[in-house]
Amino acid sequence: MNLNDAFRRVAAKVSCGLGSPWALAFAFSLVVIWGVSGPYFRYSNGWQLVINTGTTIVTFLMAFLIQATQFRESKAVNLK
Repeated sequence: MNLNDAFRRVAAKVSCGLGSPWALAFAFSLVVIWGVSGPYFRYSNGWQLVINTGTTIVTFLMAFLIQATQFRESKAVNLK
């Protein structure tokens, strides 16, 4: 098995998992917990850094995953 096959399998599993309603509910819950914890941490810079860093990393990784999925779909459509 080569790196492309491994990436394809992982990308397919991750996109199925992250495209579920449970993943959305989990992400929404994290944001609510973060927001509610604001007064406890006195809205500190560290408190803000947590959400900023987390969303930046997730956005960066999801861009690659979406690009790979769209490329694979467009390739399949062109072959048909």
